[in-house]
Formats: sequence, structure tokens, C-alpha cells
Amino acid sequence: MSMSKEPRPAVVVVGASRGIGRAIARVVARERRVVVLVARSAEELAAAAAEVREAGGEPFTLALDLVAHDAAARLEAFLTAQGLTCDVLVNSAAYGLRGAATALPADDQLGIIDLNIRALCDLTLRFLPGMVTRRRGGILNIGSVAAFTPGPYMAFYYSSKAFVRSFSEALHQETRRSGVTVTCVAPGPVETAFLQSSGADLTVLFKVLPRLTSDEVAKRAWQGFKSRRRLVIPGTSAKLAALFAALVPSALLSPLIGRLQRNGNDPCPCGSGKKYKKCCSSRAHQRRRDESRLVT
Repeated sequence: MSMSKEPRPAVVVVGASRGIGRAIARVVARERRVVVLVARSAEELAAAAAEVREAGGEPFTLALDLVAHDAAARLEAFLTAQGLTCDVLVNSAAYGLRGAATALPADDQLGIIDLNIRALCDLTLRFLPGMVTRRRGGILNIGSVAAFTPGPYMAFYYSSKAFVRSFSEALHQETRRSGVTVTCVAPGPVETAFLQSSGADLTVLFKVLPRLTSDEVAKRAWQGFKSRRRLVIPGTSAKLAALFAALVPSALLSPLIGRLQRNGNDPCPCGSGKKYKKCCSSRAHQRRRDESRLVT
């Protein structure tokens, strides 16, 4: 009578084709772990797998659209077919958009919720119960220092990261006596393609804040997770930003963040179709008031 082999534990990195997720995969690979790389781009996954192999890990890749309704089930089926089980889940897939909520396409903004929140929760609920049963492993969620404050002109992204932080900390408390760890990492600006793709690199806020590399964030994130920490905030500037957000009332903080993230060339939130600096900015209002006085 043949006996089936026990599935091998794997670190599953979602959003592994670039940025922090890809860097975490390299860090994990140095421990000679099995690493499952998940993202949409098969080509970028192949490059990430080569890095994992070079670092000493054993890579598996799965090209998957994480916002598909059956994404979590397909990932689980892939692991089963490969004789693997999810020992650690790294949720790194996310995106953001900069601009007024009234000016950005609604579907694109709702997509932030689908990926940053719904997909993360779906994957968590799929694999966390097994971790608790085995009394080992855990989840590493990549959040952001944006989680500590409202984010005018990036409202959906900031809100999604606030959810990730709250959700992670709650699960950390629920599972802390089970042998399972849930850690949230909340970095400030990181040198990745996200800044450009989201448009955040055009704002004063992201220009003045010091940036970390994805490798620096990955090392601190993985160390924090292995140390069973609830929250990891890499970098002094991010720690100070989180402290500042905790001390300053939202009534003062939100206008400040809004000014730092707004660009005068953005479409005006009022829906006029004009650029903000020519429509509803304080200077434009003052100019119109001055012109009305001259007419009267």
C-alpha cells in the first residue's frame, strides 16, 4: 500500500513580478525555501523565478489575474497539483491612482478595492485556516504609511491601506496563540514602478519624503515577520510620518495632505473639465474676485 507524500511548505508571494514582492521572494530564497511566485505577467514571473533560483530557492510560477472571482481557488489547486501547501502568504499585489475621486474613472477606482482589499481577504480566508490547523506559518501583508491618514487625491489607495493595516492587526491578535503570525508592513515611499504608475511621483509629498529601496523594505519586512511582530514600519521618516499622523487632528492633517498631493495641472474636482490651477484653486478664486471688483 503506497503512502502519499506530505505536501511541502511553500512561501507564496502574490504580486511577485516586481517591487517589494519580488524583493521579498529573493530574501526568502536565501533560506533555501520553496517560493511560489504569483502575478499576471508570465514574462516578469520568469525573470523573478531566475532570481529566486540564483539566490538558492526553488521557484514555482503561476500567471494569475488576482481580481478574477476564482483566483484563490485556482492558486490552491495549483499548489495541490505541485505537492505544496501555503506555509507563508505574502500579499504584495496592489495599485493606486492619484487624482480627485470625481475626476478619475469609477471602474479604475473600484478596481483598487478589488485588488488591494477583496483579493487580499479572499487569499487570506483561503489559506489562514490551514495555517492555524497546522499551528505554523503566517501572513505578511504589504501595507503603507498611507494607512495612518486620510489621503485626499489618493482616497481609494489610502483607504485600502488603512483597511489592510486594521485587518492585519486584528488577525494578529486572533491568531497570536496559535503559532501563526500575521504581520503588516507599512513603508513610506519606495523606489518602485508604483510611484510612476500611480502618478504619485508628480506630487510634492512623494518628492520630499526620503525613499527606501524595495530590497531594504523586503529585508526588514521578512525579519519583522520572523520576529512575530504585529506591525513593521521601515525607515525613520516613515516612523515619524506615522507619529505625526497620530498626533495631528484629522481636521488639520487632511488639508495638509491634500495640498501636498494635489497638482495644479490635475482636472478640477468640481467637474468643470478645467485644470485645478485655473478653476477652483485659491489663486483662481482670488483672481475672479479681483476681476469682479474691477467690473463693478
